[in-house]
Amino acid sequence: MGLFSFIKNAGEKIFGSSKEEEKAAKAEEKVAARAEANKKAAARIEETISDLGLEVENLKVVIEGETATVTGKAKDQATKEKAVLIAGNVEGIAQVDDQLEVEEKAPEAQFHTVVSGDNLSKIAKKYYGNAMKYPVIFEANKPMLKDPDKIYPGQVLRIPLLES
Repeated sequence: MGLFSFIKNAGEKIFGSSKEEEKAAKAEEKVAARAEANKKAAARIEETISDLGLEVENLKVVIEGETATVTGKAKDQATKEKAVLIAGNVEGIAQVDDQLEVEEKAPEAQFHTVVSGDNLSKIAKKYYGNAMKYPVIFEANKPMLKDPDKIYPGQVLRIPLLES
């Protein structure tokens, strides 16, 4: 008789599709790799918050998709807002689910998303009516900001209320 040729992807599928099984296995590997990457990113966010000297008891960051959930108990409102900003100003994070409690309650600050052409003076003029109030914004965003001239589009900044 001899060797007969057939079209291997046609015919009855009695063995199961190895391509489908490979796709499923690769998808599972991607999910596992993403979960591991999210754990590492969350740990780095926690470490950054701690390294910057922000006092948050029982700090826990969990990342699912593009959302970071931050839990724990912050010393004060400013610390809470800075922790949220640290988590949110990370590439790949689109939302922060703020579940932080606060020991010392205070009025919430406003937030400003930096756009191209912004600088702290321009932002201060917008929110305070006085460009020379830019140090207030700079101080409110320390230690995340190290230089008042180094902000970037997409970054979110705290804009605290001015004390009377």
